[in-house]
Amino acid sequence: MNRPSTNLPILSSQTAPQTESSSGTECGPTGSGACGGGAFNVVGLEAEPSARLPKWLKRNIPKGNNVGHTTNLLSELNLETVCDNARCPNRMECYSQNTATFMILGNVCTRPCGFCAVSRGRPEALELDEPDRLAEAALRLGLKHVVITSVTRDDLPDGGAEHFYQCVTAVREKTGASVEVLTPDFIHTPAGLDRVIESAPEVFNHNTETVPRLYRRVRGPKSDYKWTLELLRRIKSKNAKIKTKSGLMLGLGETHEEILEVLADLRDVDCDFLTLGQYLKPSTDRYLPVVRFVTPEEFDWLGESAKKMGFKKVASGPLVRSSYHAREMAETE
Repeated sequence: MNRPSTNLPILSSQTAPQTESSSGTECGPTGSGACGGGAFNVVGLEAEPSARLPKWLKRNIPKGNNVGHTTNLLSELNLETVCDNARCPNRMECYSQNTATFMILGNVCTRPCGFCAVSRGRPEALELDEPDRLAEAALRLGLKHVVITSVTRDDLPDGGAEHFYQCVTAVREKTGASVEVLTPDFIHTPAGLDRVIESAPEVFNHNTETVPRLYRRVRGPKSDYKWTLELLRRIKSKNAKIKTKSGLMLGLGETHEEILEVLADLRDVDCDFLTLGQYLKPSTDRYLPVVRFVTPEEFDWLGESAKKMGFKKVASGPLVRSSYHAREMAETE
């Protein structure tokens, strides 16, 4: 497609704090989408310390008994969620609505990404009954759309692809729900990627996360921007009925121009859905700094720009994450 040409919005920016928020609902996860502004071009600039998050990133904790119900069920069935492991700011909202994003293949990741709160190290052996437990949770929660993600398992010959396949199959057979997968990159195991595609999820999500210039710094030395695009292209070439989805985290020092270039690349591989959200540093140690907070007005502008580029559905906002309102997006024709 044609590269985007646009007048960038002149908006106010706010410097990001480097201190950890005292409220769990204001801590951010990874893997959704977020971006900084081109008009401000703060490449390489680290933010000054501050004690407060901007008001648009603060959330009230939802009331109701469903939060406890969801939490207890997950505990009973010994299931992990990215909501908890990645410290998602929306997790209480999702739990209160009897939904969650399931995280399979354990809770220890083999990749040292600079933005992710999930534990890293040497994973334990696969739990072969996990697909059945996951399907049971989806049934008891009454889910109509089930989102399944995972840690990266470079230690497994297939990257955990067969386990993904079994989870998708078990959920579909037990619940009849639509399924969305959010996978690692399978960069050294393309056959593993093909195995997940064979499970025919309604939505296949793989996050781009950031712009090419920042890719290795954000995602680590094993990642490759061109492979991310090839992965999304490969899904469509194997099964054109699968909707593809990707997301970016904003606020890491990228520019508006770089964001729009990435969106154009995603449309070139026929990516259907897009999420854009603010990167929030999970804690004060080891993680990448937030360069700045992207304003809600910028997210609106970027979202509208993405829609004009042809994305079928776009979720763009400071608290948007990869599986935010995933069912509504998946139901888009």
